Amino acid sequence: MARLVMKFGGTSVANIERIRNVARHVKREVDAGHHVAVVVSAMSGKTNELVGWCKEASPLYDNREYDTVVASGEQVTSGLLALALQEIGVPARSWQGWQIPIRTSDAHGSARITGIDGSNLMDGFAKGEVAVISGFQGVHEETGRIATLGRGGSDTSAVAVAAGIDAERCDIYTDVDGVYTTDPRIVPKAQRLEKVAFEEMLEMASLGAKVLQVRSVELAMVHKVRTYVRSSFDDPADPRPGTLICDEDEIVEQQIITGIAYSKDEAQITLRRVADKPGVAAAIFMPLADANINVDMIIQVVSDDSTTTDITFTVPTADFERAKVLLEEARDKIGFGALQGATDVVKVSAIGIGMRSHAGVAAKAFKALSEKGINIRAITTSEIKFSVLIDAVYTELAVRTLHSLYGLDKA
Repeated sequence: MARLVMKFGGTSVANIERIRNVARHVKREVDAGHHVAVVVSAMSGKTNELVGWCKEASPLYDNREYDTVVASGEQVTSGLLALALQEIGVPARSWQGWQIPIRTSDAHGSARITGIDGSNLMDGFAKGEVAVISGFQGVHEETGRIATLGRGGSDTSAVAVAAGIDAERCDIYTDVDGVYTTDPRIVPKAQRLEKVAFEEMLEMASLGAKVLQVRSVELAMVHKVRTYVRSSFDDPADPRPGTLICDEDEIVEQQIITGIAYSKDEAQITLRRVADKPGVAAAIFMPLADANINVDMIIQVVSDDSTTTDITFTVPTADFERAKVLLEEARDKIGFGALQGATDVVKVSAIGIGMRSHAGVAAKAFKALSEKGINIRAITTSEIKFSVLIDAVYTELAVRTLHSLYGLDKA
């Protein structure tokens, strides 16, 4: 019998009726002859409520106790789903992360999974039980404390469990029926993709697509876990296939561009009249790195006299003010004339493994955007994607332009 991991997010388990619907999805796979492990998130809105309680109790809370509180949301869901499965005749039991165990680092609130022992789950399969696992959490063995994996961590839990039990596949059920070529709210003609390569999904997830958590895709790629994105709101008796995230070798015919993503979580910083000498870049970016501020796009423009330069880069919007303060504090060491910033910017990206074997893909985009009157503030490229930073007001126009340019409107 094949082993299967099914993961259900917060909207899929938002109330008892939806939990019963999830139970019917699980029963379908059990009836098909699978050994099933189910990973669940907290009911929709519950984690935010628990976080709010922590902040109310202690604004400067202890992260270890924070994890104890917020991990309880998934514990409630796992118990309720086990009950719902038992009610329809499916043997099931709930598992907390520490019972399996899912071993983690001690970075409470954003721990990383260091290992999984799947033997307890396998023993349950031998008894014919469905394992209903609380996602988003594990245990730091040295201290015995619960540690959570960060927001969206249930996706990572599911992929890790799939790797730990050598599952045939991992099905991630959410409120959409797969991965689309872009956001259907912006482009109504966006198409659901049948297959997406791990590398492409990793880029899409990191560049603004919210379907999967970035770390879950990394884990799936490393361990070659075939992962489906499916809708929990489909009829449990006749669900749609969703989108398969898989190795590039499984994709026979590949589009040059697979999808268009955008991220509004961008802020631009420009340092004017920076001394053009060795060590300046380090003086700018080391303080930001030490403060865990992620720098993305970087552009350097040398002035006519070759003694000064302008440096532009982007940081997450949430870190914008903190980054400006750090740079002002280091002004004397860096030696810049002025600091300018903007938060009304958006990063738009085109992703596709087909770019490896085709020249001029990005150039076509730059030409198309210029014809629409869209100014590009910054550009970054990699082997399978390019990104442009533009004024936020042009977001929808840019996404639609690129989506049409690469033929993604067509079924």
